[in-house]
Amino acid sequence: MIKIGCQASHEQFKPSELLKYVQLAEQAGFTHVLSSDHFHPWSEQQGQSGFAWSWLGAAMQATPTLSYRVVCAPGQRYHPAIVAQAVATLLEIFPNRFILTVGSGQALNEQITGNVWPTKSQRNARLKECVDVMRALWRGETVTHHGLVCVEEAKLYTRPETPPPVIGAAITSKTAEWIGSWADGLITISHPISKLKEVVEAFRRGGGEGKPMILKVQLSYDRDEDAARQKAHQQWRNNIFENILMTELRTPQQFDAAGAFVQPHELDAHVRISSDPQQHIEWLQEYVDLGFDELILHNVNREQEQFIEVFGEKVLPVVTRN
Repeated sequence: MIKIGCQASHEQFKPSELLKYVQLAEQAGFTHVLSSDHFHPWSEQQGQSGFAWSWLGAAMQATPTLSYRVVCAPGQRYHPAIVAQAVATLLEIFPNRFILTVGSGQALNEQITGNVWPTKSQRNARLKECVDVMRALWRGETVTHHGLVCVEEAKLYTRPETPPPVIGAAITSKTAEWIGSWADGLITISHPISKLKEVVEAFRRGGGEGKPMILKVQLSYDRDEDAARQKAHQQWRNNIFENILMTELRTPQQFDAAGAFVQPHELDAHVRISSDPQQHIEWLQEYVDLGFDELILHNVNREQEQFIEVFGEKVLPVVTRN
């Protein structure tokens, strides 16, 4: 049966607000939460950047039936040994309720260290090194590694009984095929069905056959269609560009400059915008039919309580029943 979760967008909301929303989501029937992990928001309009790892402990305590995922880019802003320690601590307290998803990152968040921002191929190689380091630490090994990241005689003394799965993030089919060779699953974001199908096929071709697949669905729901579009445009117009641009811009102001040229209708290929719950059900069913095991619903506008209430009542029961 398909599992449906929701997004905790630290770029858009204060941590205290997000805590309230995940409690409402738990009551509404969502099964899990995907937390973003940003240092900067995508725009000044969003205007928040809470620290995900502090928030996760509080959220997991406050919502005992929900499991959690976080999107993390180890290697620059985070040393992989520290990420491994953070994950191990969460899982020791909350067994079997946390999954790590990893990607190569965006300059928006990672370049704050002042280090050189590597090319995509270098970031991919660094990410794989980080995953190898973390997996060794979770096995209880003492790790020394000199490469794109360096580790000296690190050993985790507090470890979970079961090492966590590591889900790889991919936007393009090329990255998805590579991730299939080493990750325990795939996470990607909603695109037109034809492009999503290419990503899924590439992941399976690369070695991901039979592994779980998670889709972050970007949507905008409001009781009025025009409001749903306007509010999506206000909050999410900076997020529709090709990955080569999304990973290279360095500040919210640069994203705002690029987003100034985006018209509301241009969001349609990237955000599912509708005031009709039945339309959202049909869209979500298309993703289920592609083979995704989990859907993470990200209502990109700010009307979170309305979204949780309506989807909990009208959308989740139908999609999870099919």
